[in-house]
Amino acid sequence: MSFGILAAVLFGISAPLSKILLDGVDPILLAGLLYLGAGGSLALLILARRAIGAGEREARLERQDVPWLAGAVASGGIAGPILLLLGLQRAPASTTSLLLNFEVVATGLVALVFFRESVSRRAWWAIAAVAVGGILLTLDPAAGWGVSAGALLVLGACLAWGIDNNLTGRISLKDPKRIVAIKGLVAGSFSFALGIALGRPLPSLSRALLALALGTVSYGASIVLFVHSLRQVGAARTGALFGMAPFVGVALSLILFRELPHWTFLAALPLMAVAARLLAGEKHAHTHIHADLTHTHGHRHGDLHHAHLHYEGETEQDGHVHEHTHEGMTHTHPHKPDPHHRHGHGK
Repeated sequence: MSFGILAAVLFGISAPLSKILLDGVDPILLAGLLYLGAGGSLALLILARRAIGAGEREARLERQDVPWLAGAVASGGIAGPILLLLGLQRAPASTTSLLLNFEVVATGLVALVFFRESVSRRAWWAIAAVAVGGILLTLDPAAGWGVSAGALLVLGACLAWGIDNNLTGRISLKDPKRIVAIKGLVAGSFSFALGIALGRPLPSLSRALLALALGTVSYGASIVLFVHSLRQVGAARTGALFGMAPFVGVALSLILFRELPHWTFLAALPLMAVAARLLAGEKHAHTHIHADLTHTHGHRHGDLHHAHLHYEGETEQDGHVHEHTHEGMTHTHPHKPDPHHRHGHGK
């Protein structure tokens, strides 16, 4: 679970730091720069590894992966960041950060409804707590208890990223560096070109470089770690671990902006904390059946599902990429809905 937690921390700092960059950078252009930073840095890393002849231990993307990747680019690379930054213009950074917990709800609902991923009762209680907290944060007492436009935009971003998380989960066994490089360069170029077409003013060079740097860390490195987490624990639970990101953002926002939170924020905070605790302590084990499965991805030998060796002296720590077949088996062990454990559950 460490991949998901570290991904959350790196992403958590993005909202308050983006709030600072919005003072001088248009939201659409900033969205483009953030993702260009993410995609460009990973593309350079791939080229550098190729130049030094580093071994390839990740599976390449294939033709059947393109629809999943295209959907992830559109939802998570273009729609999500633009909606978030437009919302961040209109709402305090601390409130925006906490609202990002709603991504947990969106990811879980999309995983359940469209991909039939199992969601435990404990996870449902956590999702309900996040939903109630999100509703509290959308209220705007200063506007006569209306709904905050900024909060609604952030919720739209969470929905876009919930879709993205599930789509990316379908290709999470492929090279995360290539996924992020393509996603970042395509989405970032589109958003930046859109901003130019709409006549938005170009930022200063210093602001642009800071945005690229923030994108490298908070989107590039974070998404790579996020994809690794998707492999381990599935979309719904990775989204749950990612629920730590808002608390990181809240803490940094209160330090940077000295914002005094409203009572709705204080009421939502414990609900979000309870949800994170419920999901962190989730355990799942039962007898389950694995059907025969043939696929390609980077793996190491010696675990329950990759207990095959190819040459004398190979160890469990060695890893490589090739097409391999998992023979059918029935066994019991703790597991998550990762790519090797996508099975139905009884009532």
